[in-house]
Amino acid sequence: MSPARWLRAVALVSLLATLMASACLWSPTIPIPEVVPPAGDSVPDVDTHLRGRPADQLQSWAAQRAPALGMPVVALEAYAYAAKVAQVENQKCHLGWTTLAGIGMVESHNSTYRGATIAPNGDVRPPIRGVRLDGSHGTIEIVDDSTDPGPPDYARAMGPMQFIPETWRLYGVDAHNDGVVSPDNLDDAALSAAGYLCYRGGDLSTPRGWMAALLAYNNSRLYARTVRRWAIAYASGHTL
Repeated sequence: MSPARWLRAVALVSLLATLMASACLWSPTIPIPEVVPPAGDSVPDVDTHLRGRPADQLQSWAAQRAPALGMPVVALEAYAYAAKVAQVENQKCHLGWTTLAGIGMVESHNSTYRGATIAPNGDVRPPIRGVRLDGSHGTIEIVDDSTDPGPPDYARAMGPMQFIPETWRLYGVDAHNDGVVSPDNLDDAALSAAGYLCYRGGDLSTPRGWMAALLAYNNSRLYARTVRRWAIAYASGHTL
């Protein structure tokens, strides 16, 4: 992805505070974890401007690790590529692929929720959709006014990284350099999540930064702890 595309995405994220289903900033009432999850094995350098699917450059690296982690090779490629782009475009962020993988596991079982499968290009089928955000059962109420034709309906989180529709329209980015931006493509979704986490957390190598990023993604300490457990497991080279 071009630096200009990344910077445009970062500029847009300031509009998202009221759009995420559970966005928030860290506050003194929220405990800060003592240890940030390890970043995991170092990801090889890649050409982020490559046409096609740039994450394919990590096939050998991912194939050596994915079986022990219990995730599809394509999923690990997507997380590692997104973390590498974050490293190149925002050197102060220090986002590890393990954190993205932890989020991906909690949100969609790494793109396999309810029998979904991930194609070689990162497309996840059938599309993964969350519950209707209609304010019931503890959910926030968010109306998706993009439905056309027809009246607005309640929003559902979309894709393997579970983006809210309006958030995706503002913040989704293209990981393939092909002009297509889809929440149902894990490459696009993981790269979009990386940009959001870096913006909200600042320096994710610090406990405060990491916690701020995770609570912006989902305002739940249980969620953050669960992601952290998975991230630590992935960094160790194993699954829970």
